[in-house]
Amino acid sequence: MNSLQKALKNNALFSILSGLILVVLNQQISALFGTSNTTVFWSVGLVLIYFAFTIWYEIKAQRKLAVIWIIIQDYTWVLGSAILILLNPFKITLIGNLIIGIIALIVLYMAINQTIALKNTNN
Repeated sequence: MNSLQKALKNNALFSILSGLILVVLNQQISALFGTSNTTVFWSVGLVLIYFAFTIWYEIKAQRKLAVIWIIIQDYTWVLGSAILILLNPFKITLIGNLIIGIIALIVLYMAINQTIALKNTNN
């Protein structure tokens, strides 16, 4: 398994785990974020599960354009998280913002790792 495959595998595992947690524990998570609206949490969870499966496919295929698209989505997640934290338009609790920030840092790490691995892959 090359470095790109390892980087993609880490992203897929983190995404599916995060997605499952959001789907299964949506009520508890909504309480941590200070809202009674659970729809956003299970919806994002389902999207993350789908995202994980698309990443999993690319572990074998390693199509350069598809991997770039995965990386762009990761950086977009980080940017969106920063905007949510800075503007706090939904009045998210402190613990909710901390969770968003920690996850954004993990996703940023994975995006950087994937970017480096893609650059070092002969595709």
